[in-house]
Amino acid sequence: MQDLQDNIKKEIMTLISDNTNESLQDMYNRMMELMSCYKCAIYEAETKFKVLNEEFSLFHERNPIDSIKTWLKSFESISEKLTRKNLPVSITSIEKNLNDVAGIRVICSFVDDIYMLADCLIRQDDIKLPETKDYIANPKPNGYRNLHLIVEIPIFLHDEKKTYACGGSAKDNCNGVLGEP
Repeated sequence: MQDLQDNIKKEIMTLISDNTNESLQDMYNRMMELMSCYKCAIYEAETKFKVLNEEFSLFHERNPIDSIKTWLKSFESISEKLTRKNLPVSITSIEKNLNDVAGIRVICSFVDDIYMLADCLIRQDDIKLPETKDYIANPKPNGYRNLHLIVEIPIFLHDEKKTYACGGSAKDNCNGVLGEP
Protein backbone atom coordinates (compact mmCIF):
# COMPACT_ATOMS: atom_id res chain seq x y z
CA MET A 1 0.00 0.00 0.00
CA GLN A 2 2.85 2.35 0.81
CA ASP A 3 4.35 1.76 -2.66
CA LEU A 4 1.05 2.77 -4.30
CA GLN A 5 0.85 5.92 -2.19
CA ASP A 6 4.46 6.75 -3.01
CA ASN A 7 3.79 6.25 -6.73
CA ILE A 8 0.72 8.48 -6.63
CA LYS A 9 2.63 11.15 -4.72
CA LYS A 10 5.49 10.90 -7.24
CA GLU A 11 3.07 11.26 -10.18
CA ILE A 12 1.37 14.27 -8.58
CA MET A 13 4.72 15.90 -7.84
CA THR A 14 5.83 15.25 -11.43
CA LEU A 15 2.63 16.78 -12.73
CA ILE A 16 3.01 19.80 -10.49
CA SER A 17 6.66 20.35 -11.41
CA ASP A 18 6.00 19.82 -15.14
CA ASN A 19 2.98 22.09 -15.12
CA THR A 20 3.68 24.81 -12.61
CA ASN A 21 1.32 27.27 -14.32
CA GLU A 22 -1.70 25.02 -14.01
CA SER A 23 -3.73 24.11 -11.00
CA LEU A 24 -4.31 20.44 -10.28
CA GLN A 25 -8.00 20.95 -11.06
CA ASP A 26 -7.14 22.42 -14.47
CA MET A 27 -4.83 19.49 -15.23
CA TYR A 28 -7.50 17.02 -14.13
CA ASN A 29 -10.12 18.74 -16.30
CA ARG A 30 -7.80 18.73 -19.33
CA MET A 31 -6.99 15.05 -18.81
CA MET A 32 -10.67 14.13 -18.53
CA GLU A 33 -11.42 16.11 -21.71
CA LEU A 34 -8.58 14.38 -23.55
CA MET A 35 -9.72 10.92 -22.44
CA SER A 36 -13.27 11.78 -23.47
CA CYS A 37 -12.02 12.69 -26.94
CA TYR A 38 -10.16 9.39 -27.23
CA LYS A 39 -13.32 7.59 -26.12
CA CYS A 40 -15.25 9.39 -28.88
CA ALA A 41 -12.60 8.34 -31.40
CA ILE A 42 -13.17 4.73 -30.32
CA TYR A 43 -16.93 5.19 -30.89
CA GLU A 44 -16.24 6.57 -34.37
CA ALA A 45 -13.96 3.67 -35.32
CA GLU A 46 -16.29 1.05 -33.85
CA THR A 47 -19.26 2.53 -35.73
CA LYS A 48 -17.30 2.47 -39.00
CA PHE A 49 -16.56 -1.24 -38.53
CA LYS A 50 -20.17 -2.02 -37.62
CA VAL A 51 -21.37 -0.25 -40.77
CA LEU A 52 -18.84 -2.17 -42.91
CA ASN A 53 -19.96 -5.43 -41.29
CA GLU A 54 -23.63 -4.65 -41.96
CA GLU A 55 -22.97 -3.64 -45.55
CA PHE A 56 -20.91 -6.78 -46.20
CA SER A 57 -23.64 -9.00 -44.74
CA LEU A 58 -26.21 -7.49 -47.13
CA PHE A 59 -24.19 -8.30 -50.23
CA HIS A 60 -22.42 -11.51 -49.21
CA GLU A 61 -24.85 -13.10 -46.72
CA ARG A 62 -22.19 -13.42 -44.04
CA ASN A 63 -20.50 -11.18 -41.52
CA PRO A 64 -16.71 -10.79 -41.70
CA ILE A 65 -16.52 -9.55 -38.10
CA ASP A 66 -16.86 -12.05 -35.26
CA SER A 67 -16.49 -9.48 -32.49
CA ILE A 68 -15.26 -5.99 -31.68
CA LYS A 69 -13.46 -5.03 -28.48
CA THR A 70 -12.29 -1.56 -27.51
CA TRP A 71 -9.97 -0.18 -24.86
CA LEU A 72 -8.85 3.07 -23.33
CA LYS A 73 -5.60 3.13 -21.37
CA SER A 74 -5.72 4.15 -17.74
CA PHE A 75 -3.86 7.25 -16.60
CA GLU A 76 -1.55 4.97 -14.63
CA SER A 77 -0.65 3.00 -17.77
CA ILE A 78 -0.18 6.19 -19.79
CA SER A 79 2.03 7.67 -17.08
CA GLU A 80 4.12 4.49 -16.85
CA LYS A 81 4.67 4.41 -20.61
CA LEU A 82 5.70 8.07 -20.77
CA THR A 83 8.04 7.58 -17.83
CA ARG A 84 9.52 4.43 -19.40
CA LYS A 85 10.22 6.46 -22.57
CA ASN A 86 11.77 9.27 -20.50
CA LEU A 87 9.06 11.68 -21.66
CA PRO A 88 7.25 14.27 -19.54
CA VAL A 89 3.93 13.20 -18.04
CA SER A 90 1.70 15.89 -19.52
CA ILE A 91 -1.30 16.32 -21.78
CA THR A 92 0.91 17.65 -24.57
CA SER A 93 3.26 14.69 -24.25
CA ILE A 94 0.35 12.23 -24.42
CA GLU A 95 -1.01 13.82 -27.59
CA LYS A 96 2.40 14.15 -29.22
CA ASN A 97 4.07 10.85 -28.27
CA LEU A 98 1.47 8.13 -27.75
CA ASN A 99 -0.59 6.48 -30.46
CA ASP A 100 -2.08 3.68 -28.39
CA VAL A 101 -4.11 5.54 -25.77
CA ALA A 102 -7.26 4.18 -27.40
CA GLY A 103 -7.74 1.12 -29.53
CA ILE A 104 -10.08 -1.32 -31.14
CA ARG A 105 -9.71 -5.02 -31.86
CA VAL A 106 -11.82 -6.49 -34.62
CA ILE A 107 -11.82 -10.27 -34.67
CA CYS A 108 -12.47 -11.97 -38.02
CA SER A 109 -12.80 -15.61 -39.04
CA PHE A 110 -10.68 -15.33 -42.17
CA VAL A 111 -7.41 -13.59 -42.98
CA ASP A 112 -8.82 -12.19 -46.25
CA ASP A 113 -11.56 -10.44 -44.26
CA ILE A 114 -8.94 -8.66 -42.16
CA TYR A 115 -7.29 -7.15 -45.21
CA MET A 116 -10.64 -6.36 -46.84
CA LEU A 117 -11.90 -4.53 -43.74
CA ALA A 118 -8.61 -2.68 -43.28
CA ASP A 119 -8.71 -1.57 -46.92
CA CYS A 120 -12.34 -0.43 -46.64
CA LEU A 121 -11.54 1.53 -43.49
CA ILE A 122 -8.48 3.34 -44.78
CA ARG A 123 -10.15 4.22 -48.10
CA GLN A 124 -12.66 6.38 -46.20
CA ASP A 125 -11.84 10.02 -46.84
CA ASP A 126 -11.78 11.04 -43.17
CA ILE A 127 -9.30 8.34 -42.08
CA LYS A 128 -5.54 8.79 -42.18
CA LEU A 129 -3.13 5.87 -41.81
CA PRO A 130 0.23 7.01 -40.41
CA GLU A 131 1.47 3.49 -39.55
CA THR A 132 0.91 -0.18 -40.38
CA LYS A 133 2.62 -3.27 -38.99
CA ASP A 134 1.67 -6.46 -40.80
CA TYR A 135 2.47 -9.40 -38.54
CA ILE A 136 0.24 -11.67 -40.62
CA ALA A 137 2.46 -11.43 -43.68
CA ASN A 138 5.55 -11.23 -41.42
CA PRO A 139 4.81 -13.15 -38.19
CA LYS A 140 6.97 -12.55 -35.15
CA PRO A 141 9.38 -15.38 -34.24
CA ASN A 142 7.01 -16.48 -31.45
CA GLY A 143 4.21 -17.01 -34.00
CA TYR A 144 2.28 -13.81 -33.21
CA ARG A 145 0.09 -12.86 -36.20
CA ASN A 146 -1.83 -9.58 -36.32
CA LEU A 147 -2.38 -6.58 -38.53
CA HIS A 148 -1.72 -3.39 -36.56
CA LEU A 149 -3.08 -0.13 -37.93
CA ILE A 150 -2.58 3.25 -36.34
CA VAL A 151 -5.34 5.42 -37.74
CA GLU A 152 -6.16 9.06 -37.19
CA ILE A 153 -9.89 9.55 -36.93
CA PRO A 154 -11.80 12.81 -36.58
CA ILE A 155 -14.39 13.41 -33.93
CA PHE A 156 -16.97 16.11 -34.28
CA LEU A 157 -17.73 18.05 -31.12
CA HIS A 158 -20.40 20.70 -30.63
CA ASP A 159 -18.07 23.52 -31.65
CA GLU A 160 -15.03 21.92 -33.28
CA LYS A 161 -13.52 18.95 -35.07
CA LYS A 162 -10.49 17.14 -33.58
CA THR A 163 -8.43 14.22 -34.83
CA TYR A 164 -7.07 11.47 -32.59
CA ALA A 165 -4.91 8.41 -33.21
CA CYS A 166 -6.34 5.00 -32.43
CA GLY A 167 -4.23 1.88 -32.37
CA GLY A 168 -5.53 -1.34 -33.74
CA SER A 169 -4.63 -4.79 -34.88
CA ALA A 170 -6.18 -7.72 -36.63
CA LYS A 171 -5.38 -11.39 -36.64
CA ASP A 172 -7.04 -14.40 -38.14
CA ASN A 173 -9.32 -16.16 -35.67
CA CYS A 174 -9.33 -18.95 -37.49
CA ASN A 175 -8.05 -16.10 -35.71
CA GLY A 176 -8.78 -12.47 -36.87
CA VAL A 177 -8.45 -9.02 -35.27
CA LEU A 178 -8.20 -5.34 -36.19
CA GLY A 179 -7.17 -3.44 -33.06
CA GLU A 180 -5.12 -4.68 -30.16
CA PRO A 181 -3.25 -3.09 -27.27
